[in-house]
Amino acid sequence: MLVLTRKPGEGIIIGDNITVKIVEVKGGGIRIGIDAPRDTKIYRQEVYDRIKQENVEATNWSLNDLDALSANLATRKVKK
Repeated sequence: MLVLTRKPGEGIIIGDNITVKIVEVKGGGIRIGIDAPRDTKIYRQEVYDRIKQENVEATNWSLNDLDALSANLATRKVKK
């Protein structure tokens, strides 16, 4: 991990197209600004961690759930 010390108004460049600037240091918090292409996804760490957790949970199907879903689909009438 790279650790840098920056002051308000200073920044860092990531790759060729992402700039991170320190906007303000106030109390116990730091405000940062991120300039990146619109197609670059940027998440707060806690949001990203939650998304990953929910994706893992979504892939954990029990066989009973799959059997119930299959039975439900098998009993549906096909609309023509």
